[in-house]
Amino acid sequence: MSIVKTAPDVADKRPSEIVLVSHHLCPYVQRAVIALTEKGVPFERRDVDLSRKPDWFTALSPLGKTPVLVVDGRPIFESAVILEYLEETQPRPLHPADPISRARHRSWVEVASSILNDIARFYTAPDAESFETARARLAGQFRRAEDELGTGPWFDGEAFSLVDAAFGPVFRYFDVFERIGDFGVLDGCGKVTRWHAALAARPSVRSAVSIDYPQRLRVFLRARGSHLSTLMANQEMAEAS
Repeated sequence: MSIVKTAPDVADKRPSEIVLVSHHLCPYVQRAVIALTEKGVPFERRDVDLSRKPDWFTALSPLGKTPVLVVDGRPIFESAVILEYLEETQPRPLHPADPISRARHRSWVEVASSILNDIARFYTAPDAESFETARARLAGQFRRAEDELGTGPWFDGEAFSLVDAAFGPVFRYFDVFERIGDFGVLDGCGKVTRWHAALAARPSVRSAVSIDYPQRLRVFLRARGSHLSTLMANQEMAEAS
């Protein structure tokens, strides 16, 4: 994937072509990629360096965040808005048809966003005490999800939905966290653990990141200067000895 360098390079596309302005680690980008893939929508993905945001990017994204979906030269920003736009305009709906069920799903997409915020608190916690507070909060979030899940492989049983698209990037963090230590966040959550495994095997979820994503994420986490960074450094020293 190449880095977007100029605004015209993104916007000057033939009508109906879709460009997803992306960052290689952004979990909200992954949601959009999963939804586009599940719907079979052709799109071009371009990465942008968020540490050196060019003017054209902030013009497309007033909040300075990814993803941005550029459709016919017009930008759509914020992942929840992008997902709803895709539901309204593209085939293969990922929301249920029933209005109450659809509202429930939208609520759980927001829960996934809340968990991503808690994950950020977990990997940026500066000391053991705040780290444990973040860990316990995450564990509580997944216990609530455990109570919500049924017996099917996906959030709502047999049908893959936007809730699944939102939780795929959530669980991807734990694929890396679990290689650092046993933090017990998913302990006692058998249905959540099965959901995690099903999402990890889903082609649209797997292809939402590059093959070197785990290494890139480790580099990112290691550089936070956090309690988790210290645990990682200790692990690396132990492995080297």
